[in-house]
Amino acid sequence: MMTKLTRAMKCTLTIFVLLTNVLLLQAQNVVKTESDVLKFKAAGFVHYSDFGAKGDGKTDDIDAIVATHAFANEHGLSVKADNEATYYIGGKEHTAFIQTDTDFGTANFIIDDTDVENRNAPVFIVSSTLKPFKLNTIASIKKNQEKIDVHLPSSCLITVTNSNVKQYIRFGLNQNNGSSQTDIFLVDKRGNVDSKAPIIWDFENITDMTALPIDEKLLKISGGIFTTIANKVESKYTYFNRNIAIRRSNVLVDGLQHLIKGEGDHGAPYGGFINIGECAYVMVKNTILTGHLTYGTIGAAGKPVSMGTYDLSVNRALNISFVNCSQTNDINDTKYWGILGSNFCKNLLYEGCTLSRFDAHQGVANATIRNSTLGHMGINAIGSGLLTIENSTIRGRSFVNLRSDYGSTWQGKLVIRNCIFVPAGGKSISAPLIGGANSSQHNFGYTCYLPEKIIIENLRIEDANPPANYQGPTIFANFNPEMKDDTYEERFPYVRKSKVKLKNITTASGKKLRVSDNIFMFKDVKVH
Repeated sequence: MMTKLTRAMKCTLTIFVLLTNVLLLQAQNVVKTESDVLKFKAAGFVHYSDFGAKGDGKTDDIDAIVATHAFANEHGLSVKADNEATYYIGGKEHTAFIQTDTDFGTANFIIDDTDVENRNAPVFIVSSTLKPFKLNTIASIKKNQEKIDVHLPSSCLITVTNSNVKQYIRFGLNQNNGSSQTDIFLVDKRGNVDSKAPIIWDFENITDMTALPIDEKLLKISGGIFTTIANKVESKYTYFNRNIAIRRSNVLVDGLQHLIKGEGDHGAPYGGFINIGECAYVMVKNTILTGHLTYGTIGAAGKPVSMGTYDLSVNRALNISFVNCSQTNDINDTKYWGILGSNFCKNLLYEGCTLSRFDAHQGVANATIRNSTLGHMGINAIGSGLLTIENSTIRGRSFVNLRSDYGSTWQGKLVIRNCIFVPAGGKSISAPLIGGANSSQHNFGYTCYLPEKIIIENLRIEDANPPANYQGPTIFANFNPEMKDDTYEERFPYVRKSKVKLKNITTASGKKLRVSDNIFMFKDVKVH
């Protein structure tokens, strides 16, 4: 579902770019004199009230907000909200483009989603003045290739696609036919690939290759209290994206708050109030978010499913950090869906966060969770590289869940150090450290792996409330109960030759950590 969202956002962004000139004309109609322009330039910033915003919480101020940013973008000025103002934003299809520093301050923004013209139209798009361009001279690339044959005007974010190959062919209630093979990586102007975000696939053919120049100057967005009045439409996969969409590299979001009101017994899901995509080097810090109520629908397999709905979303993005972020509702309350969803990313970081979930759907290359507490949906990921969890408390059903709908694969290394695991927040369940499932009968579009190397040091497992006949915690869940002996045939073999290093593992139950309830399946795992 989240890949479709990205395509929709691209189409919307194209339409809005065509509207930019119109928005500039609107700004010019508000600022009628040369002395006005000189006054704003001398101050270095403009307020929304300078362009007609009422800020009374009743008048729809979106036109004034759009005009303010259009003028600021044209003249290189910062934008400031009026302190203590409350800006009401109705359902009109009108988007403000942020290209300069913006201080929302202590202002409130009410985003009313009860009657909207276009659910895919963001309220704000943080955009770049730099334009993407196609690279048509490269026919193929290889995994871990260190250099591509291009000369560029500056460092660029490269997105490459082979539409002839399908990967991430999802299994289960939300099954699908997969996504086109894709990768995203950074190169300097000589084509050298950033080794910290390597190419992760072999591309025998390339059907599209796009370069997006990296903005060198940091763009800062600070403050603001945003309240979404939730939609009340039918509960289907018709995602709402009335949000802040970040489509520019080198951005800092600091001190923002997002609240949600008006959720009832049904509604469509959300694609992330902070929606980051097609960019690199974005940090969200000191920000307070809100989890959405979980609604159900009928999935692709014709059976009831719970719909994923997000306040944070990251797609096709590199070097994205969430620092000192939290949420307004209880991270252990199962009524609310996990707060983050991501696809096709590299180098994701949680630092000092208290959130209900970390999730990488269609793969992440390298992820770090430090000094954080994660709630009832815990850590969900598939991908490659290094997955590190340090100095953190995890309250999910497993310490790390390798998503079974994408093959429970991690091609690389897993490190767990100085952590506490509270299985299901203290409920009476078994306690696998690494959860997942793979029957070896489904083609996901790639070979699936257990982590090649697993290091677990200084881990406390709070399993003081075990179920009946509890034998003790396990390193691995029973990924395939049908695999009991050598007669089991794997159509798509699951590579399970892991090496596990354990040091100082303690349990509240007093029971020792075991490999798995399925000894045969994990017989090739080496533990020391």
